[in-house]
Amino acid sequence: MSEGERKGRLDFDQPGNNLQNGRKSNTLNGVLSRANGVFEFVQRLWISCVRTVHGREFLAEMFATFMLVTMGNGAVAQVILGATASTFDFGSQLSINLGYGLGGMIGAFIAGGVTGAHMNPAVTLAMALRGKLNWLKVIPYWFAQLLGAFLSAAMIYWVYYDALMAVNCHGYGQKSVNCTAGIWASYPQPYLSLGTGFMDQFFGTFLLLLGIFGITDVNNNEAKQGMKPVLVGLLITAIGLSYGLNCGYAINPARDFAPRLFTAIAGWGWDVFVCEECAHIRQWWWVPVVAPLVGAATASLVYWLFIEVLHPKSTTKKNEEQGYTPVQTD
Repeated sequence: MSEGERKGRLDFDQPGNNLQNGRKSNTLNGVLSRANGVFEFVQRLWISCVRTVHGREFLAEMFATFMLVTMGNGAVAQVILGATASTFDFGSQLSINLGYGLGGMIGAFIAGGVTGAHMNPAVTLAMALRGKLNWLKVIPYWFAQLLGAFLSAAMIYWVYYDALMAVNCHGYGQKSVNCTAGIWASYPQPYLSLGTGFMDQFFGTFLLLLGIFGITDVNNNEAKQGMKPVLVGLLITAIGLSYGLNCGYAINPARDFAPRLFTAIAGWGWDVFVCEECAHIRQWWWVPVVAPLVGAATASLVYWLFIEVLHPKSTTKKNEEQGYTPVQTD
């Protein structure tokens, strides 16, 4: 060892250097302690704010709806864009139905224990009409669902942007109603009349709510808690398999309106609110918004009038004694 190395080692071991290193360590520990304190404060503030303004329910509905629309419309994007932007077959109508069904199932697992996982303004309206949801929460739930669907539309656009620019639209622009707008929102077949289109959306949502009330009715053949999301997903899939021809079975105002609004902003223009190719329904956009709400309200009345009020009193009393009470989000 050279004289310089010995001096360097001796200098390093001097008490002054140890004191300096100790001060640096104390400073670092102090910074970390303050940062941890700030993090804990922000965490407590966030939890307090969320609980105060019912943000937990808002976020649950937003993310559940995001999952539903992302899986469903993502499947639509893969089928439409894959047909011309790739040499491989990337799905069919069945894959779209499964996408919505599985997305609804996962969304129900995300928010089921918080809000009941409505993911649909029509479901929220029906639950409020049946007294299972405080009316003051209807508008916040609707806004959360619309926001979740809008964010989903933006994410699908981002992920599939390159495929969108590569698609062959046979003379139309890539961002045209006649080519790719159907990825994000529903459009009627050219033969569809306004009355039939309205009934299509009304009846599809009616079936959805009738099934949901049956699955969750504690005085009926109620499904087990962990199976409810699975059955709701199968219900959505079944409706798509049966009633997807006329106009794509939106049966959900948030799933249709929010992505349609996104396409209007993202380059498709306001033509997405006018169906130029539709012989009978140029102003289609309002049908998947209004008809599902009417269908859901009707289903809530029908199930209550013809099934729920006719439950034997002994069955209702037995379930109440066993602690089975309808879940309410007050």
